Amino acid sequence: MISVLAFIVAIVVLVAFHEYGHYWVARKCGVKVLRFSIGFGKIIYTRKFSGGETEWVISAIPLGGYVKMLDEREGEVKPEELSRAFNRQPVLQRMAIVVAGPLANLLLATVLYWGLFIYGVPGLKPVLGNVTPSTPAAYAQLQTKQTILSVNGIETPSWQGVRWVLLDAVLQGGKGGDKNVADLEIRTPEGATFNRLLDISSLTVADIDGDFLQKLGMQLFKPVIEPVIGKLVAGGVAERSGLLEDDKVMSVNGSKIEDWESWVAVVSKHPAILLKVELYRAGNLIKLELTPEMVNEGGRQIGRIGAYAKVNKKAFEEMMTVVRYPFFKALGEAIRKTWETSVVSLKMMGRMIVGQISLKNLSGPVTIADYAGQSAHMGMNTYLAFLALISISLGVLNLLPIPLLDGGHLLYYMAELIKGSPVSDSLWEAGQKVGMALLFTLMALALFNDFSRLILN
Repeated sequence: MISVLAFIVAIVVLVAFHEYGHYWVARKCGVKVLRFSIGFGKIIYTRKFSGGETEWVISAIPLGGYVKMLDEREGEVKPEELSRAFNRQPVLQRMAIVVAGPLANLLLATVLYWGLFIYGVPGLKPVLGNVTPSTPAAYAQLQTKQTILSVNGIETPSWQGVRWVLLDAVLQGGKGGDKNVADLEIRTPEGATFNRLLDISSLTVADIDGDFLQKLGMQLFKPVIEPVIGKLVAGGVAERSGLLEDDKVMSVNGSKIEDWESWVAVVSKHPAILLKVELYRAGNLIKLELTPEMVNEGGRQIGRIGAYAKVNKKAFEEMMTVVRYPFFKALGEAIRKTWETSVVSLKMMGRMIVGQISLKNLSGPVTIADYAGQSAHMGMNTYLAFLALISISLGVLNLLPIPLLDGGHLLYYMAELIKGSPVSDSLWEAGQKVGMALLFTLMALALFNDFSRLILN
């Protein structure tokens, strides 16, 4: 229910800003706006404000909206109102009205990021974990516990920032667009700083579908979780076998256990097989035996005992950071973030069109609703960041030169500007049909991806 509500709120906010951009510029250009609708289909609420000429509407299907303007192509216009008809406006004014919607979405994203950067955005410190041997990161002499301060001159105060800047570098071919390296500024645990060149030439655009940082040999540093028993599942194997909270596992079948991960690996690999465990309990060495329960997970059988790790919360809290800036610097960072996200979004779309990136990356309303719910659960900051990202996506998508979208209308008006007269009605109608076919195809593919993810998960 929270996912549905979060999704509806997101759509209403984003559509309202988009359509208000069209509405505001249309009014400034002297165009009469007949209707401002949030949603499509059957009207469930309508109102005209005192002295106003616009009908404000909420419709039944909250997956978009529209602004209906006075236009001779859509109905008869009174002679005294011809000057206020959209189609009678100079081409530059019509272009301004059309582009105002996507720009409103980009402006909304900038404002949201501005507020978030002032308040503070939580993230993970960009500290390197184990560097995989014989990988670009290893050849660049990167080491565990080093902090990445910047990539290609762009500050990276969080791990998410590192991933984002490297993603852009992969899409444009490295530093400066013509090199296959990324320039990393590094700080050691001792405080020394230096630069390293990371070779990204081995990456392909297809690698973006997966964890491309892993392929580079880079992973986030994670504090070691000791093999100490935390909570026990009531009636589980661990409890029945005599394990207690705060027990520290030392060895299994004579093999030393270094951390919780290796303990879990041993248990998982031994379903229904007796294990001889040595552990420390209150300073004493204790020996006991247990047999992991066999469970089916992802089509394979693994062992499970019903025990959780005792996690050192302080160690994990120390890995968190809050990215915030002063008032004016926050504005600059917000503008940069919006611009970079828009550019990367366009590059990703372009790569999908030419087949270099899988169309599985295309998401529809079901996935967006799921992300809306997840971000809402994680807090207002995360939800607002989600809104900013989707607002950028909506703005960029609408600028694509596809008939029916704002970008398609801009294409027609640019042609009119160049040739000195409007495009023919037949060309306009043909373009609308092509645009409708493209949009329906994209929506069908997005929905297919959505339901495929649901089934696989």
